[in-house]
Amino acid sequence: MELRQLEYFIAVCEELHFTKAADKIGISQPNLSLQVKALEEEIGMPLFDRIGKRIALTEAGSILLKHARCMFLNLHNALQEIGELRHHQGGTLGVGVLPSELDFRLTPMFIDFRHQFPNVRLKIVSSVDVAELVLSTEIDIGIALRPSYDTRLVVRPLTREVYGVVVSEEHELVERNSIALTELKGLPAIMYPRGFWGRELVETSCWEQGFALNTVVETTSNPSLFQFVKANMGVTVQTRSLVQSIGDPKLRYIPIHDHPPVREMSIIYRADKYLGHAAQAFIHVAEQRLKDS
Repeated sequence: MELRQLEYFIAVCEELHFTKAADKIGISQPNLSLQVKALEEEIGMPLFDRIGKRIALTEAGSILLKHARCMFLNLHNALQEIGELRHHQGGTLGVGVLPSELDFRLTPMFIDFRHQFPNVRLKIVSSVDVAELVLSTEIDIGIALRPSYDTRLVVRPLTREVYGVVVSEEHELVERNSIALTELKGLPAIMYPRGFWGRELVETSCWEQGFALNTVVETTSNPSLFQFVKANMGVTVQTRSLVQSIGDPKLRYIPIHDHPPVREMSIIYRADKYLGHAAQAFIHVAEQRLKDS
């Protein structure tokens, strides 16, 4: 059994179509079929059910796919570790973060990290589903809300943050020292779209208190969101740390004194993934900057 054959097998599993898989990996379809057939003969069981022009994984195929992916992950980990022996403190690091955190709060931390480790090639990805990017190994480390329990993930708590209301200096609530969550009922709100963690967290807290936000503008962009608030088009509900990182005197943060939405931020990475020098150094920097901040 050769690694090349396993690579071909995984490609067919991902496409569930021999011709598409052959195009993807750059070989002829007949050659691909012969390689998979040779693999099946060596194993002694079919890996795919051929149903007309369609194919589906057999039970044996599913088992082989699971272990083949683990083999390639282990090989990747070995090459990463060996590469660090050659390049010392270099390497590549992929980090995933929530879109709402990248524009203002986390970018200065990434800049500091680059100053400390200039030989590390840094790839930053913003996504509403950071945990999925970690699980698919598209990134090495994620900074996001605590995900649902998953044995494949290591979760290192960072900080617990309480949400408050953000208004412009011209808003009628600007002189308030605190506000009840239910006072948001009916107020025009500027929020992220549904599906964003921050929006879902706030919406859930409001529903628990018996009302829905009156969202009049949805935007995926942090700068855009706060521009609308500054123009007094509505209020938003965000964390104090985010508002402080913006540092705009025309924005006012008002604490919610009862039933405020709360989020728990964490560092997440795969339990079976090798963490090189760059990844470990980044975790140290992130925990110094963000933990209990």
